[in-house]
Amino acid sequence: MATERQTHAARQNLEKARAAQASRRKGHRVERRSAGMTTRRQNRLPDGAFAFREARKEPLVDASHVRNAVARFAQVEGVSDAERDRAWRRIKAAARRFDVELHETDWRELTRGPKAKKVA
Repeated sequence: MATERQTHAARQNLEKARAAQASRRKGHRVERRSAGMTTRRQNRLPDGAFAFREARKEPLVDASHVRNAVARFAQVEGVSDAERDRAWRRIKAAARRFDVELHETDWRELTRGPKAKKVA
């Protein structure tokens, strides 16, 4: 079940996507939001650019990558709780740097619920 906030955000995203699509149909050039990060660019990033430095997982190079790191935090496998603590501190710092609002105060809040994987 989606929360009211998630439902509202999804509706806003749909409205933006429909408006961009309509503009493209009319012949206007509307830039895509992000092209993503190529594997080559990701391989060239220093270890310090990742939430999980040792495993080089979850790059923190912009706001969308920070949001993605939070969303996928519970899915990262093969890391200890100490590594998760360090990664969470790096994610919080990146969130402040890129003005991303975090509702969770601790990474353990992300590992609760039916869709979260069990953390070792």
